[in-house]
Amino acid sequence: MVGVAAALTLGASGAANALDGYTPPPPSSATLAGTSVISDCERDAPWINYHIVLTDPDGQVTNHEAVLVLSAEGQSVEVPLGTIVGGELSGRVLWPGASVDGSGNPTGWPGWAFENGRWVETSGNYAWTRGEISALIRVNPDLEVPLAYPPATAPCADPTSVSVGTAAILPTTGSALPVVALCAGVLLVGVGGAAIAHRRRRTAR
Repeated sequence: MVGVAAALTLGASGAANALDGYTPPPPSSATLAGTSVISDCERDAPWINYHIVLTDPDGQVTNHEAVLVLSAEGQSVEVPLGTIVGGELSGRVLWPGASVDGSGNPTGWPGWAFENGRWVETSGNYAWTRGEISALIRVNPDLEVPLAYPPATAPCADPTSVSVGTAAILPTTGSALPVVALCAGVLLVGVGGAAIAHRRRRTAR
């Protein structure tokens, strides 16, 4: 019996020593891999489209509110995106400084102000976001993402070519008539020309 007791004691001691040297594996880190953020100009208004993917295998993340942080030259702005549910969040938000009416027509752009019946450039209204910026998706973990204002060729970058309230693009010649009106005029001229040609054919007969 003494031998059995000694063997049990040695076994317990060996197990204890083994546990003393055991280090549990660290929890897997949460990531935002697969997240994307893209800017585009829709109906002459600048938008930010986003798709956030949160992978948190060990449930370490306690905050699921996503925020987009734009910064440059000591300035920054935070744009709330929403709550991540089930590991994903998708949507779109207007670029800071931009605005639309109830029908989705643009009524404002960053770096521009409507004064005395015309659009003029200004250093306010988040004008700095149109230059070189850094973009960060903040959830904890955070993720830096490439993002830039829509290109200068888009009406988003030059609201002087947009009619406020109707978002009709004006010709680059400076004419006060929107493109739609010009097209309608061309159509009427074409119809009139066809009618004249028809009358001439009937006279010739």
